[in-house]
Order: sequence, then C-alpha cells, then structure tokens
Amino acid sequence: MTAVPSEARGRVAPESGAGAVCSGALAAGAACAGAACARASDLQIIHLDMDCFFAAVEVLDDPSLAGRPVVVGGTGPRGVVASASYPARVAGVRSAMPTATARRLCPDAAFLPGRFDRYKGVSAALLAILTDVTPLVEPVALDEAYLDVSGSHRRSGGSCEIATTLRRRVRRELGLDCAVGVGRTKLVAKLASKAAKPVAGRAGVEAGLGVVVVPATDELAFLSRHPVRALPGVGPKTAERLGRYGISVVGDLAAVSRESLVRLLGASVGSEICRLANGEDTRRVEPLRAARSIGHEETFADDIRDLAALERRVRSAATRAARRCVDAGAAARTVTVKVRFADFSTVTRSRTLGSPTSSGALLAGVATALLDELALRAGVRLVGVQLSGLVDGSRPTSRQLELFPRPACRSGGPPGDRDVARDAARAELAVVADEIRRRYGPGAIAAAADASLPAARGRASEVRR
Repeated sequence: MTAVPSEARGRVAPESGAGAVCSGALAAGAACAGAACARASDLQIIHLDMDCFFAAVEVLDDPSLAGRPVVVGGTGPRGVVASASYPARVAGVRSAMPTATARRLCPDAAFLPGRFDRYKGVSAALLAILTDVTPLVEPVALDEAYLDVSGSHRRSGGSCEIATTLRRRVRRELGLDCAVGVGRTKLVAKLASKAAKPVAGRAGVEAGLGVVVVPATDELAFLSRHPVRALPGVGPKTAERLGRYGISVVGDLAAVSRESLVRLLGASVGSEICRLANGEDTRRVEPLRAARSIGHEETFADDIRDLAALERRVRSAATRAARRCVDAGAAARTVTVKVRFADFSTVTRSRTLGSPTSSGALLAGVATALLDELALRAGVRLVGVQLSGLVDGSRPTSRQLELFPRPACRSGGPPGDRDVARDAARAELAVVADEIRRRYGPGAIAAAADASLPAARGRASEVRR
C-alpha cells in the first residue's frame, strides 16, 4: 500500500481532533489545511471502513477485553479467522487465516465464536448514521460502505468536513473507530481509507490518520505508489504475470499502453486495469443494492461420508437460506448446491425453477435432489446452498397458486394441478413455520428428516450484493 510516513501518523492520531490529512500533505507530515480539499466539488466519494469490526464490537460489549488480543471466527480445528483486534495483528494474526494457525501465533488471545446478530445490529445503526448524511449509500459489507456526498455539500459542508464529522459521530454514537477516505472515485476513496487505518507491526500498533483526503491533482501520484494487487480485478496470477514484465506498482502499469496490456491479459481485463491505473473509474455509488444471492454454508468438524447425513445438512442449509429469503421479502428462482471434499476440491450443481419461491420445503427438496446428482467420491468437509435469481417475493409470479384447491387436484386431477395444490400447501406451511421460528427461535420447529443433525460449525447465512 501507499507508504505513509510515520511522522505524518504521529501528528494526526485518531482522536487528536486534527481533522483530515490530505494525501499531498503526507510527505510533509502536515494535516490538511482544509480549504481547497474541503470545497473541491469533484471529491464526491467517501469510503468508510470500520476498524477490526467484529473484534471491536466484542471489546465494546466486554471492556475486560480492552488491550488484549481478540480473535473472532470459527473455534474448531477447521475454523477460519473472521476478525482480529490490532493487538492480535501485532502477533501476526490476519483475517481468513486458519484459527489453528492463529492459536499458534497468539496463544494468549481471546478466541470468540462470533455473534453475527449483534454485528448486524451495530451495522444497522451505522447505516442509519450514514443515510442521515446522504441517501446515496452503498453498503459493501457489514463494516464498510461508499457514500456519494455530491448533493450534501450545501447542507453538511465540504467532503473533508463531512468525512471528519462522520468519523467523530460514529465514535460518539457507536463507541467504535473507523477509517474514512475521500476521493473523486471509488477506487481512490477506498485506498485512501486504507491509508487512514492504524498499522500493526512487530513494534506495535501505529496510530492511524483517521481520515485521508486525495485531491484530484494528487490522484495519479497517490495511485502510482500502490502495488498492482490494489486494483480491482488484479489477482495473484495476474500480478505474477505482470511482475514477469517488471510491472509491480500502479505507476508501472499506467506507463504501459492499453494495446500492450490487452495483448498480455486479454481485452476485458487489460482494458479495465489500464483505465483504473490511469484514474479512470466510472463506477457509481449504488444505494442499498438489491441482494444478488442469499446462501448458507457449513463446514464440518469431521468429514462426512454418509449420504443421509449430508442430505440432512443440505436440507438444513436450504431451509436457513429460505428463511433469509422470507426475511428479505424475496423469492428465488435458482438453487445451487456446493460440496467441498476433504481434498479441497469443490463441485456445484444448479437448477432453475419454473417460478420463484421462498418455500423452505420446496427449496430444500430441490437442494437434496441436486445433491443426489453429485458423485460423492470422498469425505465431505463443507456443504452450501445458494439461492439466486431473486425477485420481489410480494409480486405475483407467472404461476398462480390456488387459494382453495379443487378436490381433483389432491388426487385424481391432472399432474399439473396436483403440483399446484401441493406447492400451495407447502408454501402455506412454510409461512407458518417461518413465523414460529421468528417467535420462538430457529430450533422451535423443523422437518422430521432434519432431526439428529451431527455437530457442525455453521457460517452465518450471507447475503451477497
């Protein structure tokens, strides 16, 4: 990432109240003067990223954890770190690291399983603060979001002032810290917020700048110092290929012609990263995007080889995902089942339905049918069900269910009519079951086929946007 001189960090600590730091002032170690940056009309994008979000919420709720290494994630032998506090990062713990590795690096840390309902509640409170500034808020995850403040200057001041006020307000109302980046584009704003974060190293935790503003005049210079991996779409393989040609930072990339990059990486990737390297990012803030998919995955403490046990797990995952569909007021058209084997190879199967549904029984039935299509050649360590092709669940579909099925539909009627009646009955039952779960908890009611499930570590159902 961009090298931020320690002298600049020392002068603008997170709670110093010194306001924001301009990227052009970093080398001089000075705080942003504010006038030019704050009023710049082209600095319309803000990226806000919470610091160590899950771990920070745990410390907030249990002050005895303050100053201690805290690691949130799967606690079993195959668990993965979801969040680590800065003291844990000093010991080398990072997100997405196996929990077993984290335990070896930091045996004195507090290892917590995570409380995702709590994190979602705090995230909702954060979103309320952001939308109070502008309706143009695009949540990227529970702990980060983009804001387009181009229409908020008259009421709330310049972008620099808005960013500084936001950070102070989050601290005051939520008791949590965040980093805020301001720039002309999404890419620059995100990299600026990263430059504003504290840095954990062997010597300890270096205080973050809190807010970093990148004026349009400094944009290319700011981008040029970042590694090519900082650009969206540049993964390890692409970075390795570029490295063979001596291209390691964005500045190197910007000096290469578009034609050369297209020949090297292909038309789509080559053209896109050429644009980004030269500061051309036309992506807009998409307020409260509709979810593209809803899913649930579970990783097992021990590999499962019994098909019946796997079917129960797939039914359970599908039911949980369907419940999230109902909560989101959505219905799904496509069901995808994912299976990961003990050797980490992964296979998927999908099926698109004739009409969208949020019925847990129907979706679980489709998911188990897809599981039956897979050749289960070895022990299974993970199963997941993803629902996509989401539509508004309140809208009528092309397939009209009968409110009062005719007697013929139940026995002697045509197969299509029997299917309609069966789907209507299952949908009605699913609605009732979902209401029972909402009132009395997830385990209040379940299908008999899902009884006696083996222990597993579930990953919280996720909504992908």
